[in-house]
Amino acid sequence: MGEGRAVRVEDYLNDKIQTNSDLDNLENLLENVHKQQSLLKQQLQEAETTLRKSSKASKDHRADLLQHTQAFQKKQEDIDRRLLIVTQSETSDNAVPKFDSSMEQLQRLDIATGYIELLAKVDELSLEASKNFKVSPQAALKPYLRLQNILVALKEARPAAEDAAPHLMDHVENAAQMLWRDMKTAFASEFEETLKKFKWPTKDATLGNKIKQEWADGVEKLLDLQEPELKDKGADSASTTSQEEPLVLLPLEVMVKPLELRFEYHFDSDRPTNRPDKPEYFLSHVMGLLNTYDSFFGENLQPILHKRFAKTDLGSMPVYVDSTSALITALLPMLRRKISRFLPQISNKPQLLSHFIHELITFDVNLTEEWGYCKDHDVQEWKGLAWEILVKWGWFGTWLDVEKSCGCFKRNTAIVSTDSFIVALSRYQNIIDQKASGEIDYDSVDASATKPTFSAVQVNDLLETITDRYRPLSSFTQKLRFLIDIQIAIFDKFHSRLHGSLEAYLSLTSSIARTVQGISKEEQAELEGLGALERLCRVYGSAEYLEKKMLDWSDDVFFLELWEELQERAKNYARGKGLVGPMSIEDVADRTSSAVGSEEESGALFDETAGAYRRLRIRTESIIQDTLIQSIRETLRSYARINPWSSLSSDSSTDASALALTAELDVSIQLLDDYISFLSKTLAQAPLRRIIRQLALFVQSFFWENILMRRSFSSPGAAQLSRDVSAIWEVVDRYLGTGQGELGMRKLGEALVLLRLPVTPKNGELGAEDEGTSLSLWDVEGRIFQDNESCREVLDELGLQILNESDARHVMERRVELGN
Repeated sequence: MGEGRAVRVEDYLNDKIQTNSDLDNLENLLENVHKQQSLLKQQLQEAETTLRKSSKASKDHRADLLQHTQAFQKKQEDIDRRLLIVTQSETSDNAVPKFDSSMEQLQRLDIATGYIELLAKVDELSLEASKNFKVSPQAALKPYLRLQNILVALKEARPAAEDAAPHLMDHVENAAQMLWRDMKTAFASEFEETLKKFKWPTKDATLGNKIKQEWADGVEKLLDLQEPELKDKGADSASTTSQEEPLVLLPLEVMVKPLELRFEYHFDSDRPTNRPDKPEYFLSHVMGLLNTYDSFFGENLQPILHKRFAKTDLGSMPVYVDSTSALITALLPMLRRKISRFLPQISNKPQLLSHFIHELITFDVNLTEEWGYCKDHDVQEWKGLAWEILVKWGWFGTWLDVEKSCGCFKRNTAIVSTDSFIVALSRYQNIIDQKASGEIDYDSVDASATKPTFSAVQVNDLLETITDRYRPLSSFTQKLRFLIDIQIAIFDKFHSRLHGSLEAYLSLTSSIARTVQGISKEEQAELEGLGALERLCRVYGSAEYLEKKMLDWSDDVFFLELWEELQERAKNYARGKGLVGPMSIEDVADRTSSAVGSEEESGALFDETAGAYRRLRIRTESIIQDTLIQSIRETLRSYARINPWSSLSSDSSTDASALALTAELDVSIQLLDDYISFLSKTLAQAPLRRIIRQLALFVQSFFWENILMRRSFSSPGAAQLSRDVSAIWEVVDRYLGTGQGELGMRKLGEALVLLRLPVTPKNGELGAEDEGTSLSLWDVEGRIFQDNESCREVLDELGLQILNESDARHVMERRVELGN
């Protein structure tokens, strides 16, 4: 131990004293050592003091814990002893179950006592209300309201009690209902007497000052009686969106009774006004009631409702704070009863059912738009009587089938209506069956637009009418079913008709079909020339017209909102369930757009259908081009067979504009003029230019391959060929604009510039299109055949940009002067 300390001291000194100068600081070193020693002694004393205190506290804690343990054991022994005495048991293990059983019995007794006290309270309030009711019905309100408060408290406590005491709940509810019925009958009778005093519901019924107060008191009493029920409705609506029907206010229920009797007299009896084919009669009657009595309720009932409900949970519900909405709510049950009796009468008459549903939709729109019934209200949205019938009563499938398949009924039915029974498929068939349905309609669109057929325009009008029919529906599913099952289905039918017409044309014009089937001269004429073009333009014009209409509809607010809601539903779509009714997301996407359910921002409801029409349009345009090319090719064959180009007299003028047209080209020029003239009246500029551009490319290729590269040309022959080509350009320019003919055949035009180069250029010797050219045939020939660079330079000097070096040399070789 001492040896180790000596080693540490030696190490310390060696560390602090390493040089002679360190000995001068020896006193400071000793002083620091003494300070550290004093500090360590002080810390040691503090540690010893803390240890003594901790040891004492631990000892005290152990003593206190021991004392509490002994006290607890004494109490436990005392409890066990008393438990044994109370339960008369020999051991505590037997005593505990007996004690628990006794406590359960006490709890049951306490609950039974509470039940008895509650029953006594209910009976007391019932007796008090009945006793007061005999004296004054108004005096019975107070105990009745207390009884209703007990019932409300029981309903609120029932979930926590796990639906205990159902018989008690039934007893209290029955007692409250019996009292409520008696009071309602009494208050309603008093109120009816008041109504008779001012001759309600005659048009001249007015409230004087005295009778007005009596009427207001009667309204207040009935609302007081209904107050618990209204509070319960307000609490439910404040917590969640209610799907239940709103309550009819008792004062209005009483005041509407004579109106209901009048309604039943006119529309539930054998009166002439009760006609199954005129549902608009009883719907218009309800509108008439609103127009007649709205001002009365607005003047007299509105202040009472506002004062009573404005600052309650019902304040946000128009059906309780707005007198007009409250009146409509009171009239709707009468309509529902009438409709429930009316529907079975017309269930087997599809046209009547269709007419009634559309009239009812219009009625709903009038209530919400003109009368503001529950419009733009978040808490309780009224979807309309049509929605109730179609969805809640299950008539939507029947109605949809009627709208689709009513074509089986005769058109001379006795049912005639000014709103017209546009039943989709039957109306579509009528359009197709019209004699002029396939003819081109030149007046329905702008003169510069592609012309559709009469049937395409009428089909579009039909579909717009269908849109107006289902636009007011409140159900998303119903709207989309109408779109898919009727609107898009008709689009598909018409597309199939157009596609079938195109396929029939292709089949009849094929060589095999002509050989096997054989066709008459009249049929042959319809498949050739202008007849063929007109037939193809019918398909093209109809396809383009409806394609554009679908694109316009896709930007309509109604269809945009429908698309957005469809996308929102598709995002939350669960596999195995229907997205729209029984239709899966794949079914809906197949009929509308492949973008359904995707993250793409683009997409519209008519994408698939418009795409089908677009493909049909593009294919038809291609067939029109092929038909034109085939027809022009046949007429140019005789022109290609002549060969006067090298033998024309050298005395002939080389000015192309002064030359006569080659006789063999007359038929082609006339036919081309007829074709382009017809197309310019039928097609818009864009498709017309595309078609003529392809025709021009064919004509250029035909002249290049069959004439220019096969024949040799003298200077007069080159001028004659230039005159013939210019005649074709003139026809194109006449309908497409100046320069369009040459623009479509630039390669051929530049070749004619080379071909017409004079042997010795003189002023005025060239045609107008060659003015300014000072190069002779020999000048150009030498540079063209020299090398590619020289060839390109001379072509640039001549302003020829399309011809390449090889083409230029081939053209120059066709001159007889160079050949010799």
